[in-house]
Amino acid sequence: MIAQLRICVPETLSDAVMECSTGELGVAEVSRQQGASVVPPGDVIHVLLARESVEPLVEKLHALDVQEQGSISVTMPDLVLSDRADKATAEAPGEGADAVIWDEVSRQTGEDSRLTWSFLAFLVLATQLVAIGIVTDSTILIVGAMAVGPEFGPLAALAVALVQQQWKLGRRAALALGVGFPVAMLAAAFTAWLSVPLGLFPADVLDRGSAADFIYHPGPYSLIVAVLAGIAGMLSVISRRSAALTGVFISVTTVPAAGFVAVALVLGEFEKAAGSALQLALNLLGIVAAAVSVLIFYRLITKRLPDAAASRLKRMALRTQR
Repeated sequence: MIAQLRICVPETLSDAVMECSTGELGVAEVSRQQGASVVPPGDVIHVLLARESVEPLVEKLHALDVQEQGSISVTMPDLVLSDRADKATAEAPGEGADAVIWDEVSRQTGEDSRLTWSFLAFLVLATQLVAIGIVTDSTILIVGAMAVGPEFGPLAALAVALVQQQWKLGRRAALALGVGFPVAMLAAAFTAWLSVPLGLFPADVLDRGSAADFIYHPGPYSLIVAVLAGIAGMLSVISRRSAALTGVFISVTTVPAAGFVAVALVLGEFEKAAGSALQLALNLLGIVAAAVSVLIFYRLITKRLPDAAASRLKRMALRTQR
């Protein structure tokens, strides 16, 4: 798996960046366009390298403060025909699919964790679908609502924030969850409250045997499934396999539990509402804990740039600028 870096740097940093890039294992090609950048003025450097070599090189570029004085962009070409690139991929340690680019993970989860109108709309729609599925005893609707729910983005962002100590990201994710779920549950409760006098469903609908009984009966498997889903979800984010997220969405009971709490409270089924609330808490906790564990594991097995090497690069950059 091949990646491409485009690095825009001032002329004073260009030689240091070239030295870092050419000396990195897994680099296939390095090219420099002197004076190609107009704003800010400087050089543009392109690096073709194995994906598993991106993080070590980006660490070195961070040590040179390239992101402050210029920019670093990373792309994944769909097709690269090059024997040199194939050789670089073979020489790089590890596998591209297992490589973690921490800036990419932080940026991706950060974008998915914002409290936006679309996030609220999807969460409200998913909870409404769940409420309808509960009162009509439709498993298909409940499963469909689980696929619509957008809650994994903020949960993944919370995990990244805890591991990377990015508290701003954590506050943004917590805000999305803390506002999104109450708003969605209030909307579901309101529609359920309107539906009872209209005769759309009987007031004792939750007392009958239902396919949704599992929602308010949390047990050991509730936490186990949430943990497994959290692991699968974070692995899909790291490996850029978004298709796996669909399976994550329809395996956890976050949105169904939120919808059941709303309906049960309206119908006066407080014990079932409490069980559903516990189900929701177990799912949220299990997903975040599992995602944190995955990130910690990858941090342990990923080769990080030693502090001594980072200090050396800093000194080299300062000498170059002088």
